[in-house]
Amino acid sequence: MLAVLLSARIRGSVAVAAAREPAAAGLRDPRRMMEAEWQERVDALGRGGYRRYDERTATRLGDGAELVAERWGGDLRRLRREADGDVAALRDLLQEAPGLGPAGADVFLREAQRVRPKAAPYPDAKALSGTRRLGLPEDPDRLVELAGDTDPAVLAAALVRAALDKDVADDVD
Repeated sequence: MLAVLLSARIRGSVAVAAAREPAAAGLRDPRRMMEAEWQERVDALGRGGYRRYDERTATRLGDGAELVAERWGGDLRRLRREADGDVAALRDLLQEAPGLGPAGADVFLREAQRVRPKAAPYPDAKALSGTRRLGLPEDPDRLVELAGDTDPAVLAAALVRAALDKDVADDVD
């Protein structure tokens, strides 16, 4: 859900706030999201401050939940199995979800490193932009080596922050 919301042309903080509301309303898994009334999804997104595209996004979240439920039995680990562990294939499969484009698939894979270590390291284009801003190598294995015990998901999040905020990058110098 968060990856779909972050794919829209809205501030990241709004997307994160909006993702909390459906979860707070109990729409935490594909079955519940799919079974929820469309208006319930719209209202939850609205409570999170997501109003510009709330109706279209509510439809996309319902349709995406239906895809996940029907194709992968509500279990995204099956999506990984269908991709046979190939990250490029996994990225393509993720983009079959309504509203989830390349950037959203990258967000999903970047964030999934935390709970799916086999996906790591996954520095997407935004994280690699942070490496360039910081003067770090772009090779994922070299980055992980330099980061030592730092969780690859935490590293990726820090690199994204450096990419998005010049002040963060300046603080590192």
